[in-house]
Amino acid sequence: MIAFVSSRQAAPRPVAWRQRSRMVRGWRLWRTRRPRTFNEKVRYKMLRDHRQLMVTFSDKVAVRQHVAGLVGADVLPRVLHVLDDPRDLARVALPPAYVLKPTHGSGAAVLVSDAAGPEARLPARQHSWTYRHVRPEAAPVDSLVGIADFWLSRLYGQGPNREWAYGHVPRRLVVEELLVGADGGVPDDYKFFVFHGTCRYVQVDRGRFDRRTQDFFTPGWDHVELSGGHPWADPVIPRPRRLEEMVGLAERLGAGTDFVRVDLYDLPDRVVFGELSSFPAGGDSPFEPESFNAEFGRHWDPPRRYR
Repeated sequence: MIAFVSSRQAAPRPVAWRQRSRMVRGWRLWRTRRPRTFNEKVRYKMLRDHRQLMVTFSDKVAVRQHVAGLVGADVLPRVLHVLDDPRDLARVALPPAYVLKPTHGSGAAVLVSDAAGPEARLPARQHSWTYRHVRPEAAPVDSLVGIADFWLSRLYGQGPNREWAYGHVPRRLVVEELLVGADGGVPDDYKFFVFHGTCRYVQVDRGRFDRRTQDFFTPGWDHVELSGGHPWADPVIPRPRRLEEMVGLAERLGAGTDFVRVDLYDLPDRVVFGELSSFPAGGDSPFEPESFNAEFGRHWDPPRRYR
């Protein structure tokens, strides 16, 4: 059973003028009126797709019900607690291994388990919007409260002219089960790029807390000569046993929109849902060579008007 504890909401961080200005919005709408590349189409979508579905995708609690309704609840990670007040972390039971993250953004999480390196430490409060894996003795609850308080004070997405959907998500904390791969460590992160219900590319991130690698594949598992900012794995990552199952899940979850990136984990005993990302990197994804920016965009025909 999920424990919901509600006490307070943190005050949001002020939004920069350019990210809430109607004049800036109008200029960006004009600039993105004929998008061609993937990044241009992400920016087009950020400015024009204001469906409630985008808020649901961005909310780490609300998206669970959406996913369960489409593909079943068995793909969801187990949630232990959903908290409004960081101070409630000191009042709830935390297991020896777990994940703590904010519900209203991406790129921030604390993983706690004995598998972490003995030298790993929590980040300073003001630098804590990041990933960190630490051992239980390196995660005192008062430090977690400080980090969580910082998370809830931040407006992820930078306001209505950027990744606007995150600003409509209630700022809360979620404590989930820690997912473990076949080697006992953090599992590989499979990211499926789904355009109009069809998966075209798969990104695989490995070793996020050690020596991170990033590779791209076709759905048939041909390696793509593309770099997104991190080195390729060596040797090449083998085809996962449940590839067809993951592609099928990703396509079912992406069937209701023009584009979404579906993140999944292939565990020894099951496939587990990670998140749905409508605006990867806020429209600033790196592509090397740059020609892949247009290649990814070729599969995407965003509508003139979202309904």
